[in-house]
Amino acid sequence: MEKNWTKIFFSTNPNLVDLLVTLLEEKEIPAVSINKKDSSYTIFGNIELYVKDTDVEESKEIINLYHERNS
Repeated sequence: MEKNWTKIFFSTNPNLVDLLVTLLEEKEIPAVSINKKDSSYTIFGNIELYVKDTDVEESKEIINLYHERNS
């Protein structure tokens, strides 16, 4: 991963991470997911979500709001 990017979320659910990437990009926040699941045993590992350091706080607020509305 390039410098100045911070991991703000991780999950074993790729659909959730993709949804969060889409939500962030709709707010013009660049976001990247990295799949760190084991290719042989997909029950091990996570998908990680990264944003630029300057977008960390706003991104966390968006993710928290999503979880509040969908819990």
